[in-house]
Amino acid sequence: MTAAFPSRIDAALPQRAGVGLKGEHVPEILANRPDIGFFEIHAENYMEVGGAPHRHLETIRRDYPLSLHGVGLSIGGAGPLDRDHLTRLRKVADRYEPGLFSEHLAWSTHDTTYYNDLLPLPYTEATLAHVVSHINQVQDAMGRQMLLENPSTYVAFAESTLSETAFLREIVQRTGCGLLLDVNNVHVSATNHGWSAETYLSEFPLDQVQEIHLGGHAPDIDDDGLPLLIDAHDRAVDQEVWRLFALVANRVGPLPTLIEWDNDVPAWPVLLDEARSADRILSGAASRELRRAHG
Repeated sequence: MTAAFPSRIDAALPQRAGVGLKGEHVPEILANRPDIGFFEIHAENYMEVGGAPHRHLETIRRDYPLSLHGVGLSIGGAGPLDRDHLTRLRKVADRYEPGLFSEHLAWSTHDTTYYNDLLPLPYTEATLAHVVSHINQVQDAMGRQMLLENPSTYVAFAESTLSETAFLREIVQRTGCGLLLDVNNVHVSATNHGWSAETYLSEFPLDQVQEIHLGGHAPDIDDDGLPLLIDAHDRAVDQEVWRLFALVANRVGPLPTLIEWDNDVPAWPVLLDEARSADRILSGAASRELRRAHG
């Protein structure tokens, strides 16, 4: 039987910048085949069997590796995982062979209700056991490792007994999953809760990170007149996020890095320029890593 994509390139993601694949950019991508590391797709956008999105993605997949990002599993949800959703997710992964697959440390369902938000969790032993069970089920059903993304948060739970970084470290140790470090989420949460992003990153299990996300956030003010950041993905990466990203890249070396821009999506050249900015930082980190290796 002939393979679906006989000319498909290696699935592994390069240690370069990529961008989320948006329908309005597809014609330009197909026409010009830009020099970019990879594309990320949201799994839920490709759970239907056919249509133009799949035809376009099949063509793009021949030339570029993909990262598969899910938003609907509700890993932290109180109820059981949606087995039908998980089956559809597996079909997308089997069809397009992504280099990496990721989901969020959050919940978005209650009984049969789905919320259009990624909601936070209390960091307790009971929640930890529940999340670990769900991740084990996902990895078994998918037949591949999952990366778990750190959240952006606006509230903290008084009942939490573990820090977020300790919670994530325990999840990795108990499941063998990897981590996706969203640097914008770190900055958003640090600003909203008044703690240090640098301290958080110093405690984060960076050795387990396989992919990085960068995105834009919307500034606001809370009821007390204090700064509040919204993880909006609707603008360019903030300078403070670039600075934190450079700190991480210099510490761990270059990793696949995604520019997230999901709302108020700009023209393709603007998004490509953001990816090139990330590539410059990754290239600098690679050079420093090479110099360290050679003494």
